[in-house]
Amino acid sequence: MISCPFKPRWERRKDARPQELLAAALDLFVERGFAATRLDDVARAAGVSKGTLYLYFCSKEELFKAVVRESIVPIIGEAEDTLSQFDGNSGDLFRLMVSNWWEKMGLTKLSGLPKLMMAEACNFPDLAKFYQDEVLNRADALMMEILRRGIARGEFRAMSGIDLEVNARLLTSPVVMMMIWKHSPGACQIQPQELGMYLENYIQMALRSIVI
Repeated sequence: MISCPFKPRWERRKDARPQELLAAALDLFVERGFAATRLDDVARAAGVSKGTLYLYFCSKEELFKAVVRESIVPIIGEAEDTLSQFDGNSGDLFRLMVSNWWEKMGLTKLSGLPKLMMAEACNFPDLAKFYQDEVLNRADALMMEILRRGIARGEFRAMSGIDLEVNARLLTSPVVMMMIWKHSPGACQIQPQELGMYLENYIQMALRSIVI
């Protein structure tokens, strides 16, 4: 068994290309799913040997986690910074957050990961928990904080008796569903070029439901 000692995720070696490995892994995970993606194929797509891949990642699970940590987690960190520094109206903040999330994830290959997680979570519960902790919980917390901010400033409805966490998930779910639609040709009637229109209509509908 290959050991995975606690050390930095990678150390620069002249014959290895960690960013190329992550890019190749993302492509294959989105195209084939987690179970069907082989480390041999990732290494081949990145132009390195399988042995070189193991210099950086001790398993396919660790490679997937690295893809998430190096791609999605920084986007969430940027959103958290934006939230802490934003001085304007909470409705404008909501629009900014949703638009930025779609631009940086929905319009990129990262948009294929929600569908992957939904399809394979039951078979890989440890990865599902990792994705829940690293991505979904933080995204829900961001939306909850936007709602709290708007209510406290008198810009959003108080929503008496309504669970704030449930509302946050209801507000993030349509964007996640749009990403799934994008990677489900034939499963729905929405064309990729129509998703921008759906996003704008969603934002307007959501704001009408929460803004005073």
